[in-house]
Amino acid sequence: MDTATMQGLGAPENKDQLRFITCGSVDDGKSTLIGRLLHDSKMIYEDQLQALARDSVKHGTTGSDIDFALLVDGLEAEREQGITIDVAYRFFTTPRRSFMVADTPGHEQYTRNMATGASNAQLAIILIDARKGVLVQTKRHSFICSLLGIRHVVLAVNKIDLVDYRKEVFDRIVGDYVAFASTLGFTSIVPVPISARYGDNIIDRSGNTEWYHGPCLLDYLESVDIQSEVAGLPFRFPVQWVNRPNLDFRGYAGTVASGSVAVGDDIVAAASGRISRVRRIVTYDGDVASAEAGDAVTITLEDEIDISRGDMLARPTERPEVADQFAAHVIWMDQEALVPGRSYAIRVGTQSIPTGSITAIKYKIDVNTREHLAARTLGLNEIGFCNIATALPASFDAYEANRRTGSFIIIDRYTNRTVGAGMIAFPLRRATNIAWQPLTVGKQERAALKHQKPCIIWFTGLSGAGKSTIANMVDQKLFARSHHTMLLDGDNVRHGLNRDLGFTEADRVENIRRVGEVAKLMVDSGLIVICSFISPYKAERDMVRNLVGDGEFIEVFVDTPIDECVRRDPKGLYSKAKSGKIKNFTGIDAPYEPPVAPEVYLQTVEDSPERLAEKVIDGLTTRGIIG
Repeated sequence: MDTATMQGLGAPENKDQLRFITCGSVDDGKSTLIGRLLHDSKMIYEDQLQALARDSVKHGTTGSDIDFALLVDGLEAEREQGITIDVAYRFFTTPRRSFMVADTPGHEQYTRNMATGASNAQLAIILIDARKGVLVQTKRHSFICSLLGIRHVVLAVNKIDLVDYRKEVFDRIVGDYVAFASTLGFTSIVPVPISARYGDNIIDRSGNTEWYHGPCLLDYLESVDIQSEVAGLPFRFPVQWVNRPNLDFRGYAGTVASGSVAVGDDIVAAASGRISRVRRIVTYDGDVASAEAGDAVTITLEDEIDISRGDMLARPTERPEVADQFAAHVIWMDQEALVPGRSYAIRVGTQSIPTGSITAIKYKIDVNTREHLAARTLGLNEIGFCNIATALPASFDAYEANRRTGSFIIIDRYTNRTVGAGMIAFPLRRATNIAWQPLTVGKQERAALKHQKPCIIWFTGLSGAGKSTIANMVDQKLFARSHHTMLLDGDNVRHGLNRDLGFTEADRVENIRRVGEVAKLMVDSGLIVICSFISPYKAERDMVRNLVGDGEFIEVFVDTPIDECVRRDPKGLYSKAKSGKIKNFTGIDAPYEPPVAPEVYLQTVEDSPERLAEKVIDGLTTRGIIG
């Protein structure tokens, strides 16, 4: 191996790193460009080059020449199809700067992969095939880059060799793109005519384009200024860990997200508003006088104030927003659609919020035309502008102002999958004239007057399982014992409170949310509330459980096999669902998630409704709900 190759492969020391992505339409040459950069910057070992030559014969698309795209397209499916599917990350270095490049897929069905690559990028190389010009996918990727806060763009007009290096072709494409991108908020757009296959204007200026007087691609990547943007932002320090090795030391560890801080600076804990002063800034190598964006440090304060993981430190004069409701763009990344009202976990920076929900989808964005469309849910790869509510206040900045503190992810609480990613636009303020009205007579006083313990008895099961029959009998038995009850039945509430709801997944979630809030108010009035609802989703049943206190939610699973429910079919609904006359019917073309550990479990094929109702009464007695 030659010396230049060894130097290229060496680990860089004290160099700033540029993170960039390549994107554009399918077959525009994104992977070939990265392969060419790796090759020409001496980042390929000799044995890798020999393997690449062999793979080019088997999978290549460039005839007898080396296919540089194969350096990046690592998946077998990618090599066979000649496309990029996953996000491929590669690292290389030059004497002036180190680089991390993400090769992102061009197909629309992989929008989430492209968004993943763009989320940490500081610059985007938008490739355009010189023969095809600006295409729909070019516009879509440019919009997503803008949405994700990328402000520097290299417009790489690739395959310029296939149009005989003609200047008029290059100028026309640049004019078309600049006209389109004028509203996307990019700080800079630098057009470069290139041939990724032959290396024109990649590392050195090409003699084939003597009419071009701008920088070659690598020169621009080495010189573009990206550090001053972060350094000039307000100081933000998300606390990742409270470091307390002994009684004499309490420090807050994390990475400076933006701005800078020095010993003696005044600091505020954003959530609590408590102010202190920086005593020390500790690193692995010892104390330092100051720290800036990207530095991993431990900060100690002059005062003992309550700070924990997820809190954010800032200057008192430049505080972030603190709110439990905000508006944001959301990119949905899961096969299961987003359901407004459903409980998700939200993570903003280092802060994990166990419960949050999308309260409204204001509109969905057509990523090809940027048109705003009405929507009640978001599917895989779709982008929407949403209102979000969290159980705890979050500290953040608008994503447009600070990408590092303005982003969040949405996590499925039960599978722990990351199902969405968001960019915060602005906080949603509660009306300042709305507050909790203190009540002299509360739940305990009202329950004592009725001589009972208020609770929700929640019957769940398939249609035809016998929920309403058993719930009605339980209501009668409690009434006979002089208990104050209220029975809420799924069919009855749809005649009034929920008459505007259908049976889509989103409507089912909203149906249970409303019923849960009503049931909670009734519990607060001291009643025993009996609810009979299919309530097919565990997340929504748990949401209702969390509305009331411990021991105040009794889940009763009425377990009847689907075949028995179909045989009974008291309302003729299963036959209509099977014939296609009813859509989204639980058990037929919509799922039912059975309870894992219900307080009361009833198997209806083994007992009569009378005996099953007695089992519920026995369960209430055992739990001290009734005497």
